Order: sequence, then structure tokens, then C-alpha cells
Amino acid sequence: MKHFVSGNEAVARGLYEADVRVGSAYPGTPSTEIFENLHPYESIYHEWAPNEKVATEVAYGASIAGVRAVAAMKHVGLNVAADPLFTAAYNGVGRGFVIISADDPSMHSSQNEQDNRHYAKAAKIPMFEPSDSQECLDMMREAFDVSERFDIPVLFRMTTRVSHSRSLVDFGEPLKLEAFPYNRNTKKYIASPANAMVHRVELEEKMKGLAEYSETSPFNLIEKRGDKIGVISAGGAMLIAKEVFPEDTSFLKLGFTHPLPINLIRDFAESVETLYVIEELDPFMETEIKAAGIDCIGKDVVPPMYELNPTLLREALTGEKVATQEVDAKAIPRPPVLCPGCPHRGFFYTMSKRKDVIVAGDIGCYTLGGSPPLSALDSVICMGAGFTLAMGMSKAFEQIGEKKTIFGVLGDSTFFHSGITGAIEILYNKGHVIPVVLDNSITSMTGQQDNPGTGYTLMGEIADVVSMEAIFRAVGYKKIFTVDPQDLDAMNRTVDEAIACEEPCAIIVRRPCVLIKRIKHERALCVVDRDKCKSCRRCLGVGCPAVFFEDGKATIDPNLCIGCTVCMQVCPFDAIYKEEE
Repeated sequence: MKHFVSGNEAVARGLYEADVRVGSAYPGTPSTEIFENLHPYESIYHEWAPNEKVATEVAYGASIAGVRAVAAMKHVGLNVAADPLFTAAYNGVGRGFVIISADDPSMHSSQNEQDNRHYAKAAKIPMFEPSDSQECLDMMREAFDVSERFDIPVLFRMTTRVSHSRSLVDFGEPLKLEAFPYNRNTKKYIASPANAMVHRVELEEKMKGLAEYSETSPFNLIEKRGDKIGVISAGGAMLIAKEVFPEDTSFLKLGFTHPLPINLIRDFAESVETLYVIEELDPFMETEIKAAGIDCIGKDVVPPMYELNPTLLREALTGEKVATQEVDAKAIPRPPVLCPGCPHRGFFYTMSKRKDVIVAGDIGCYTLGGSPPLSALDSVICMGAGFTLAMGMSKAFEQIGEKKTIFGVLGDSTFFHSGITGAIEILYNKGHVIPVVLDNSITSMTGQQDNPGTGYTLMGEIADVVSMEAIFRAVGYKKIFTVDPQDLDAMNRTVDEAIACEEPCAIIVRRPCVLIKRIKHERALCVVDRDKCKSCRRCLGVGCPAVFFEDGKATIDPNLCIGCTVCMQVCPFDAIYKEEE
């Protein structure tokens, strides 16, 4: 029986069929659904870790203890996990250990489109790249075999298109493996310089063996159709190439892409007149192929940026614009905005009215606080940088003798991910920064995942709630303000008190996300009294998509409004009132 599943669902199935027993991840699009689809497989313990470094170390520890284990994250998460990744490559594994990196060409939901294939080369570990859902399952099973055969972690590279596209898959029978008995092995698992010197030599030998494996890997296949044009590709780019090139094009489809099968590539190149290397983002394969003295066409015609599609690739290869059909329709821009009733809105509206402060933001729903009309953020870099970037700005202004009021802002999940060390940095090095945690009781941006502050685990178990107030107090903050952001007067007072505070203080802005299903939110509507409305447009300044103007007067869409009253509080003419259902 065939199953129509996404790449992420197929990966989850592959983990089950490979008899993985422990999985740890941090949610991040496009990887999130992998672990959310592990729920039916009761044999796999799976969790959301506080961050990707923790996830990788937890999974590696399980491997050392003797069971197959996996860590998963989006591409930027591998930056956080790089420290244990590189050392695990030196040490080797116990049972099979796979790290899933879900890359995001075109930055559909990311701050960059880094090409994580380079991590395989830099860390000296093997890498698989599936093209469709069936390969996601099949390659995952093979990845664990390779990890154990060569005593090495394996990088499993997904991309957005492969993660979220659906195709037919044949499920297989799950393996039932015995755990390896745990034997204490200090020379292998204690990463001291003396041991690492030995591992370094061993790693080079492993790479030689992996290069031999690559030449005969069942996932590196030649599809011979003609002698004129040959294409080497991998992952989602292979499917695009097959749509664009003529039917008599021969293909070398690579699924195991590090180390590359150079001998197989050389033989394939010699069998065709013109060779193309089609890959998304960087010339990862092309550079190595050319270094081996093999002539090919690649990034001199194929764009080095963004996700490939048939139109883009066809235009790049031929130089001709693809004919399009004009239609009598206008595209309606729909920029991302904070949801109606979002608890972050009250805080950002408050900060937008203060032109004498600097607000360093962070990655998450609250990034939208930087968009018009709120425009309340000065910067957004990466997870955890809301605190530490603010700290750097504080010290810079000190050096040049300028006094600035600086707020560092991040969310609850990000606080546990990489914000606590930033809070310690501010306190320890005497930064003139007010750290602010926007606590909406969930990891919202990636789809409502739990975190250490929500009271639940990924497997649905009730968990201890980690107190942010207790953490701030424990590291030395003298005053912690906790405030409901939908009470604008209280929000304003809290900001004033924090600015005036002469000892280290922090603010926790707390109200649950309106999308959390297990919380019963009050149902109410805000309504405009059109006779009282003076068309001042101040209500538009809160940036709520439920509020708009019609016939010169403010109007609130009853299908979107949840009655948070932020617009009502900013109306100077009492033209907005709350109507209970």
C-alpha cells in the first residue's frame, strides 16, 4: 500500500523503520513537522530541547549509550549545534547518529539561506540529500547503517521543497535492533587534545572509506538517455532539472553527496559532450568537480541565490524569457503582521510611542514588531541576540560618552534557547540594558510547540514550568516587573519604572498566545460607534488586521476581532467599545 506523505512525514517514518530510540530537536521551519510526526511511533522517545546544541548533545549521548539517535533542526540551528557536531565527528559514535539539517533556499521563513552542505565538508562527515519522500525514508535507513559502518555522525540535508512536498511512498517493515552494550571508553569519548590527535588521523581514514562507499552507493545513480548533454544534480534541484532539460539528457543523480563519487562523476562526464552541474545556492559540487579537472557548466549560468524552479532554470540556461499569459488581476500584497489579539501588540505599541529609546529585537513572532505601523525595533539578528546585541550597543555608547536607554527583547522560547546567557552577560558586565521577555506561553512562530515554560513536553506529558522570574532572580537581577501587555496603562507604567530603576531590573511581558488551543480565551468583540469616530486614525497605529477604514470611518472586522481592547484603549474619543457575546 502506498502512502501520500510529505518529505518530513517520510523522514519520521524512516526514523521509525531504522529503529531510532531517542530523538531531540528544536522547532524551526522547515524541519518542525519531522518531530511532530513521531507521535504515532511509541518506540521513539522524542523531545523539544531548549536549543539545537542541547538537542545534538542529547542525541549524541543516546548514541554513546547504545541506541540509534537523531537530532533535527533548521539550517541556522546547525550553527548553534556546530560545537558538538565537529567533536562528535572526531570521536565517532556508539549506535548510529544522524543530524538533520533542513535548509531554506529563498528564505521562506528564515533570516538567511546558508548552504549547510559546507558543514559536511568542514566537519568531515558524510551527507545524504533526498529528492522526494520515498528517498527521505530510504536514505534515512541507509544513513544509520553508514553511521555505524564507518563509526561517524551523518548529516541528512533536507530543503524546504523536499520537506513540504508530497509524493507516494512505500512503507517498509521497521527494524528491531538490540542496543549496543555500554562499555566505558574514555579514549574514544573524552575529547582531550591527546585523544583528539589520534581521532584526527582516524577521521581521515574514515573519509577514505566513505569516498569508496560513495562510488557504489545505491543512491548515486546514472540515468543514461543520450550522449550530448549530461546533468549532475541532487536533492530538489534534480527534479527541477528533469523538468527543464531535453528528454535525451543523461543524469547522474546524487543522493550521497559528501564525499562525492569523483570516479563515477569522471566516467559520467566522459560519456557526454556537455556536462552541467545543477544545484541550489553555492557551487558545492561544482567546485570539487572542477578541482578534479572535470570540465562542467554550473554557476556561470545557474543563479547562486534562491530556490530553483523550472521557469528560473530555463531562463538561466537559454537566456530567453519564458512566455507568460497576462490575466486581468492584481496581486494583493499581504505582508505578515501580528495576529489580531496578539499579546505582543501592546508592548510594541507602547515602545513605538517612545522615540528616545533603542529596542534590539529577536527572531520569532515579535520580529513583526519592527514592521509598520508599529516600527518599534531597531535590529533583529538571530536567536538570543536581542539581549547581547543590546549589550554591545550599550558599551559602544558608553565609550563615546552618549547616554541611551536600551531595551533587549526576546520571547519565552528564545529566552530558554539562548537568552539566559545574554541576561547574565548584561548583569555581569554592568550593561545599561533592560532585558524584556515577551512570554506568550508557547513557541508560536513555528506552529505552537511547547518549551520549558509551557508545562508540557512534546510527548504530551505534564512538565514542571521553568520560572523566568526565578532565573532572573537567581542570576542577580534585583527587580523583575511582570505585566499584562493588553493593559496599556500598566504597560506604560512598567516601562517608566524600569527606566527609572537604579538597580538591575528585567521585564516579563506575559499573556498567552490567542492560538493556544488548550487555553479557553474570552470571546468578545470590539465595535466602533461611527457617530463618535472622528477619523483620527489613531486606532490604525496598533497595526491590528481587524481594524480598517471604510467610508472615512474606523471599522472592526467581527470575523477577526477577539476583543483584546488595545484599539479601544488608544481611541481618544471613546468611539470603540467592547461588546460581549
